[in-house]
Amino acid sequence: MKTILLRRFVTTVSLLAITGLTLPSLAQDVAITNARIIIGNGEVIEFGTLVVRNGRITEVTSGQADTQGLQAIDGTGMTAMPGFIDAHRHINTGPDEKAEMQAQLEAGYTTILSGGGPAEGNLLLREHIESGAINEPRIIPSGRITLADHTPDSARAEVRKLAEMGIQWTGEISLTPLPRPSLHEIEVLEAIVDEAPKVGVTVQVHAVSTQAMVAAVKAGVRRLVHIPNKNFVDHDAAQLLADTNTMSLATIGFGAPVFGVFTEANEPRFRDGKAWPEFISGANIDEQGRAVGTEIGYTIVNARTLWDGNAMLGYCTDTRYDPHAGLQHELESYKVMFSMQDIIKLMGPNTAAYINMADDLGTLESGKLADVVLVQGNPLEGFWHMLDARVVLKEGRIVVDKR
Repeated sequence: MKTILLRRFVTTVSLLAITGLTLPSLAQDVAITNARIIIGNGEVIEFGTLVVRNGRITEVTSGQADTQGLQAIDGTGMTAMPGFIDAHRHINTGPDEKAEMQAQLEAGYTTILSGGGPAEGNLLLREHIESGAINEPRIIPSGRITLADHTPDSARAEVRKLAEMGIQWTGEISLTPLPRPSLHEIEVLEAIVDEAPKVGVTVQVHAVSTQAMVAAVKAGVRRLVHIPNKNFVDHDAAQLLADTNTMSLATIGFGAPVFGVFTEANEPRFRDGKAWPEFISGANIDEQGRAVGTEIGYTIVNARTLWDGNAMLGYCTDTRYDPHAGLQHELESYKVMFSMQDIIKLMGPNTAAYINMADDLGTLESGKLADVVLVQGNPLEGFWHMLDARVVLKEGRIVVDKR
């Protein structure tokens, strides 16, 4: 085994040398000084120092600290925040992956959970990143399982196959929203939910109606990649999520029109650049068959209903387009219903918990991985400051520096 690993390492180094690429730089020992520090747990240090050694945060303190021998980053006028996590973005390997992933870093994202495969492409993208071929965020791959394609037994086998490939997440498993999921869907889903923990796989479900959401939770699902956009969530459904510790990604901007990303014309667009609301995926339709665009009304109200019912909400974009524009779109939508303090909690510790990395990510505390975004200004005064990332660190390495 040691011989095989050595051969692989030599081959990788040789390939990188031929192509002019380099292995990832080792974690830097860094001190961020003179910065406002948003810890992510509700605590804010107005003027402090954050120390990073060997890729992890070792000290977060008010005022000055001993920074001798450390690479200093002067954070004057800036705010240090936990690296952004997109817990549901559709990504894959491809000819533009280097530019696309660099754009993620420059928007402030340091971790991305794939929205749903194909699994092989997810794994290849992660391999490119971990080899140092491209300088990118942390990628968590996932794999698709379509309920209609399986019996309970074949679905169990598909879960085991994902685990054997090294994938620990299903992609979004879709349930029929209206009038409700079929008995066959629930039977297959229950088999998946039963098999997954045996092989270390986390199950995610796409449930966009209250009926589908409740059915998924009752089937044992504890990760939902959407909140309902087909109808309103009632207090009983919110209580069910809270009582079962079910986490949901808000996907709050799903139904809101996008402007100025795909065209300079002042026309509303959906996330694929096509006309809004006609091309909303699974658009809500009136009796005359016309798209009505009510998705955004449901998502913003449902997000608040779930939040006030103590159900845990996390953050994602569920997009393929420009990450900076996607971040702006989501934050603008969140701000209709949430304070900046709530948005920071939702994007930080809540999303880290959703991806099973709360021990390593989501807050700037001693012992956590040093995924840090330095933004200009004070995000507590307005979300637009989160759109101005100047320095990004991933595990203590400076991967973006726009100072």
